[in-house]
Amino acid sequence: MSRIEKAGRCLAMLVAALGLTAGAAAQEAYPSRTIQMVVPYPPGGNTDLMARALQTELSKALSQTVVIVNRGGAAGAIGDAELARARPDGYTIGLSPNNPLTAQPHLQQLTYSVDSFRYICLVYDNPQVLVGGRNAPFQDMAGMLKTARSGHEALVFGTPGQGSTQHILLAALLRLAKTDGLHVPFTGAGPMSQAAMGGQIMAFVESPSIPAATGLPVLAVFGANRLPNLPQVPTTQELGLPVLGTSAGGLVAPAGLPDAAAKVLEQACETAVKSDGFRVAAERLNSVPAFLSGRAFQERFQAESRDNHRLLQELGLGRQ
Repeated sequence: MSRIEKAGRCLAMLVAALGLTAGAAAQEAYPSRTIQMVVPYPPGGNTDLMARALQTELSKALSQTVVIVNRGGAAGAIGDAELARARPDGYTIGLSPNNPLTAQPHLQQLTYSVDSFRYICLVYDNPQVLVGGRNAPFQDMAGMLKTARSGHEALVFGTPGQGSTQHILLAALLRLAKTDGLHVPFTGAGPMSQAAMGGQIMAFVESPSIPAATGLPVLAVFGANRLPNLPQVPTTQELGLPVLGTSAGGLVAPAGLPDAAAKVLEQACETAVKSDGFRVAAERLNSVPAFLSGRAFQERFQAESRDNHRLLQELGLGRQ
């Protein structure tokens, strides 16, 4: 081999080595540009507000800008469908509550399922409470169930939409108690709570912030433990009807996200969720910060999806 050929081979090897090094460096540089966070609801709702509370701390933890993109519609399904179709490169992620992922695929024909995403971390886990309407003919859950059993559709209850988390919880409670009522769906928590204050409905399920703002009585907590700020209110488990449920949400990404990017996002998410800034912002919204790793988060939502599928079929709400 001539001296020129040797020099050429050495140069080619050097270029190849530099290319490999540059490629590795590029992979290690994630994230190197702005990240979009899809929120599957319009601005101003609880999910949007929680996303904005997380946005600041997540941007700090990633040393990169995170911007929120609202894609509301179809009970959260439009935004989550868009996220599922996005390129799995770590630059499009989403903050989704449980209902669009664990219930809506069983209610409507969608292009995604609970398994269409890479789960990054759980962010919040809000307890749900049973609330009595103003001038309702009962003062506790036992009285509500007595009213329900007193006649066909004697109990008039509201929800923020058919198949919502709140609807599923109250329907499950009534089913376990072997009774039922007249379901009145509303477009959201605001109109529903106004109807409860006006006496048009007798009971509903929502986060503790709603009765705190309206002065309506809290009859029970859908959980195993009493809430610190409502120590006098019993749990459904204490009352012999162990229907447990929360409105929880977290960061998800399209399936196929590389492990390296998922690890960076999960670590940054944990830092953000456990920060004082996010805790204070969440408390202002009467929300509960809660971190779960990606694997635990996925397992929780998959189990909830199975439970919702069974329950919605039993209630005659699930699609065939």
